[in-house]
Amino acid sequence: MSTCAGTASTDAYRAARLMLAVLGAGFALSQSYRTLAAILAAPLQTYWELSPRQLGLYGAMFHFSFAACQFAMGIGIDLQGIRRTILWVAPLCVAGAVLCAVAPSFGWLLLGQAVIGIGCAPAFVVCTVLIARTFPPDRFAALSGATMGVGGLGMLATGTPAAWLVAETSWRAPYLVLALGSAVAWVAACRVLHDDRPSTAGGKPTVGQSIRGFLQLFSLPHTAGIVVLGGLTYSCFMAMRGLWLGPQLLEREQFSLVEVGNLALAVSVIALIAPPLFGRLDPGDRLRRRWILTGACTLATLFALLAVVRGPVLTIALVLAIALVHGYAVLQYADVRAAYPPEMTGRAMAVFTMAMFLGVAIMQWLTGQVAGLAVVWQIDTYLAVYGFVAVALFLGALAFRLLPQPPRH
Repeated sequence: MSTCAGTASTDAYRAARLMLAVLGAGFALSQSYRTLAAILAAPLQTYWELSPRQLGLYGAMFHFSFAACQFAMGIGIDLQGIRRTILWVAPLCVAGAVLCAVAPSFGWLLLGQAVIGIGCAPAFVVCTVLIARTFPPDRFAALSGATMGVGGLGMLATGTPAAWLVAETSWRAPYLVLALGSAVAWVAACRVLHDDRPSTAGGKPTVGQSIRGFLQLFSLPHTAGIVVLGGLTYSCFMAMRGLWLGPQLLEREQFSLVEVGNLALAVSVIALIAPPLFGRLDPGDRLRRRWILTGACTLATLFALLAVVRGPVLTIALVLAIALVHGYAVLQYADVRAAYPPEMTGRAMAVFTMAMFLGVAIMQWLTGQVAGLAVVWQIDTYLAVYGFVAVALFLGALAFRLLPQPPRH
């Protein structure tokens, strides 16, 4: 009997790992979509004569729709499970990518970005929910970090490969390649994910109960600090890697587009390694918040230096250091898991993910506004953009420190 039980447990563990691998591949594709703007920003500026504000809106559109759907994705997972949520929503990635590839105007391109954002909305939260529900609690930080590392593979594609593809063909080609990848990932999800809908015997929640469950999180005082810093860490990194890195290197350092792609590839490699590294170094509940605070302040300092430093060597060193330090964000997911009781884990992850990607959308839009004002006031664009990012991060770290802390369990 014990042998049969052990075999069943092993088979279930293998099935969960295979599911996590498939979901991780979907998350990697979403990372490609959200970082493609760094390579396409300059070609799109030339093609449609975009202003800095329009460029910021282009970078933000994916993240606005992505973040706006997080509540719906969390409710969908509560009511229908991971499999049905993914199979219903993910095809929009294919539709949005094709729309971007054939867009006849900038407005259609923005619409395509919004559709892609909706299609990618469940990509990471389903990974964290699966880990929280299936694996032991002490594996959460390491597995979340590994999943974020797998997601970094998607950023590799929007480095040198995307730059070469754009240089050899046009800015439309990467969207077609990603549409094909998204279609393959959807077919894999159909075959691998099993039906995990909540059983009615266990008290399947209603839509109203799910909404009240989400709102309950905001009644807890320690949610504010978690959400504020959660909305800043990843958004500041993505403001650089996902939007302004390409224009900065092309204009300020006179790089070629392929050289920009090479550095973006190096950043992506480090971003692939950093989350698993921090996940393995997780100091546990007692010291984790101190590490998070130190990471936020260090990241803010690096952005402040990037704002004022010129020269390719120092710029490259700072960009790579930012890619490494931002990996501490995986500790924020472990902090969320520790800050709420187990029955609230799925909702807490969805809310944190919503804050994180809504932060990306707002940050990319705001940095576009800052860049536009810098042109009017005749200030160096990247001094203004990265200086703004640094100040925002310092203020986020201060809020994380001073706002109410979660209770110790």
